[in-house]
Amino acid sequence: MRYHHLYSDDQGESRWQEVGIHLTERVFAPPAQGILVSEPEAAHSVVFLRLPAGWDEPAHTSPIRQLLICLKGRVCVTASDGDTREIAQGDIWRMEDLTGKGHHTRVIGTEDFEAAIVQFA
Repeated sequence: MRYHHLYSDDQGESRWQEVGIHLTERVFAPPAQGILVSEPEAAHSVVFLRLPAGWDEPAHTSPIRQLLICLKGRVCVTASDGDTREIAQGDIWRMEDLTGKGHHTRVIGTEDFEAAIVQFA
């Protein structure tokens, strides 16, 4: 498992990196057998969003540390350094570019983009 991580460097540029999710076998839901699971991380809230087909926004920073899980549709996200990622159904995008130049997002194709967002404390 992996996620797309967007962060701000010391010069204010937003940059991408691919991050692998470390899983360890443990009993997660007793009495079920052990399964591979990541370490828990405290969350503040969960929101759902829909961006209509054709949606195109100006560049901005992430308002809070958050993790987006794409449920439907596709977006193209461009970091301020020019590197892009396409986020599609099943992809995970961790947003931590809280300062600097931010990123630009636009919906690709004719389908609306739908996602669940976990916001961290």
